[in-house]
Amino acid sequence: MSLTIFERRVVGPLDCNCYVVGDEIASRAIVIDPGGDAAELAESIQARGLEVDAIVATHAHFDHILGAEALRRRTGAPFYLHGDDRPLLDWMQESGRLFLGVDLPPPPAVDCLPAEGDVISAGSCDLQVIHTPGHSPGSISLWSGETLFAGDTLFSGSIGRSDLPGGDSETLLEVIVNKLFRLGGGVRVFPGHGPETTIEREKTFNPFVGNRGANS
Repeated sequence: MSLTIFERRVVGPLDCNCYVVGDEIASRAIVIDPGGDAAELAESIQARGLEVDAIVATHAHFDHILGAEALRRRTGAPFYLHGDDRPLLDWMQESGRLFLGVDLPPPPAVDCLPAEGDVISAGSCDLQVIHTPGHSPGSISLWSGETLFAGDTLFSGSIGRSDLPGGDSETLLEVIVNKLFRLGGGVRVFPGHGPETTIEREKTFNPFVGNRGANS
């Protein structure tokens, strides 16, 4: 199993981290959180000679999925979203008016509903699905060996918001401590916004986790 991070691109109105990852030898890729700039993203993928096998949203907030449908149509790759976030997906256009004051396009069509323990593959690159609710009911993280794509669950020095529809602060902290922190201190964390971090750094210094991290 091998994983290459081909690109981290900051996209969309809320500076979402979009990742293109996969198997370099096979030229197969998975796109994580295409929150905008779909044309530029597709051109970059094409220039690298990559075939996209999956487009995955870590959750259904609009800033992580705005480019998903355009990329889905351009690449023919299926769009993955956890089923518990379908209500948020249906709320996407209303949330755009509420938070941005603009009319967003219709939400992307969902082809696959990944669940806890599923594996999403591109060539020899396997990403295991970890259901990490709290920021949203259907939030997922994607794990491969020493690499974790955490969406908006865990950030460098912070955690995801839990005050949005479907959020729950206690659930969020539980999954961080009982699922993510148990992956190992050396795991690199690539969040949905901001810089990368490590599990060890967040266990030790994340102020929102506090003593829970030390005891995990």
